[in-house]
Amino acid sequence: MEQEGRKDGRFEDGTQSVIGALIEVHRALGPGLLESAYEACLCEELARCRLRFARQVPLPVDYKGVHVDCGDRIDLVVEDRTLLELKAVDRLLPIHEAQAITYLRLGRFVVGLLVHFNVPVLRTAIRRLTPNPPQSVPVGTALSGRPPDRTRRADFPHRAPTSGQRVAKRLSGQG
Repeated sequence: MEQEGRKDGRFEDGTQSVIGALIEVHRALGPGLLESAYEACLCEELARCRLRFARQVPLPVDYKGVHVDCGDRIDLVVEDRTLLELKAVDRLLPIHEAQAITYLRLGRFVVGLLVHFNVPVLRTAIRRLTPNPPQSVPVGTALSGRPPDRTRRADFPHRAPTSGQRVAKRLSGQG
């Protein structure tokens, strides 16, 4: 069975062995530790798997031709191609994914893994990211071939009026 980017259930970009190392660390430690503890143990596991890695890699920013060191650091880079952004927080937020995608783009990496260790089962908390995610399609377009109908707030009388509608009503003498 072949899927996009996969063959026989394995990624062709080398992330399969990295994911295995991540899962092994989480099985041994479980949730509840600081990110730094997972990072240190993951480095030990990557070394045991004989995978090359760099830890806390500086990520300079090129701003209008000027090289700016902003202090951003990539948690881990494995085999010079896979970016790892590790998290041990209550829950992942959209900003965490945006950060990892920005690091991918600025560092010119092809693939990255956003990993959230503070969960009972790690495989549900690994997000495989690319620097240019696919374009989103508006709801309804894929099914009907046309964009969804646009409705205005005024079409829904059960909703509270906006502040602009309240001001207009007051100025017209109706309220």
